[in-house]
Amino acid sequence: MAGASVVDWHRLNLSGPEHARQLIENHDLSLSDPKDLAFTEHIKREAITYLRRHFSFAIPKPVEESNVGELLVMASGKGHRQLCACTILKTIQIINHMAGRELLFRLPVSDRDLFHLVEEKVYRVVGTMLSEGFPITEFIGGRKNLDSTYTKLLSKPEATAAALYDKLRFRIVTKAMDDILPVVLYLTDRLFPFNFVVPKQSTNTIFHFKSYCERHAELATMVPEFQGTLDDDLTPGDNRFSAPTYRVIQFVTDVPVRVPPHLMELAPAGSELLGPLVYMLCEFQVLDAESEAKNETGDASHDAYKQRQRAAVFRRLRLGSRNDS
Repeated sequence: MAGASVVDWHRLNLSGPEHARQLIENHDLSLSDPKDLAFTEHIKREAITYLRRHFSFAIPKPVEESNVGELLVMASGKGHRQLCACTILKTIQIINHMAGRELLFRLPVSDRDLFHLVEEKVYRVVGTMLSEGFPITEFIGGRKNLDSTYTKLLSKPEATAAALYDKLRFRIVTKAMDDILPVVLYLTDRLFPFNFVVPKQSTNTIFHFKSYCERHAELATMVPEFQGTLDDDLTPGDNRFSAPTYRVIQFVTDVPVRVPPHLMELAPAGSELLGPLVYMLCEFQVLDAESEAKNETGDASHDAYKQRQRAAVFRRLRLGSRNDS
């Protein structure tokens, strides 16, 4: 539950073309759109060229001629073609992400405008969840204010403004603990693809995951297919101001956002080769109502957390790294 990079995976597990289509659409792309298809073909060719140029990677013709959707299905199969498809898709992941970052850099648009696009998308998806009857008791979204940003940067010796992951943050409280995984699954199906969850930036202080899966028949059958180590350890984050009793599922993800045409018109010539997407880092917290209630008491409360953080920041400002008071 700590979150590993998809580059370290050895296969996908999609059920077929329809599942692949849904995953592509969750990237805010559609292979039925000629421009989107051309973009995906462009980054696929870039990936194949890179693999041949640096690794002399032999790619069978049927794999090379497949579109991205077909590669996703192929990567869920077996044999040499499956290995080739996975290798190409991992490279596509990096190239696509870098293209989105470059487009974001080129657009003469403020963070405020981009945050608004992300918020619109998140609110739309969560609104759909509520209309479909998901047992969500509370949803809070917002931007970290400047004072909170200053305090966080001052509290972490290694932090820079570029490394802040929670400028945009969203919090979902579910009715019961068993509602958490369905909510996270829906989010990865409709809001952000699983492959954009930032590795090693996840916290799990609620689930003993292996035991939880083994207690639920529909999850127990999946356990043998999980990639990486599956254990029962909780994975607290590295925030030294959080209380040991604080309970939450927390992760950081890049949310793909399709740039509206009127904003794309502001980009310099040649930017169309970078595709129609930018990516905005967001932090998500998901927890159940019982955990939320316990978090609001004692050392785990938000007020107690902020007091510990402010005390450490003030001491650092006054004394630096000195040990005396």
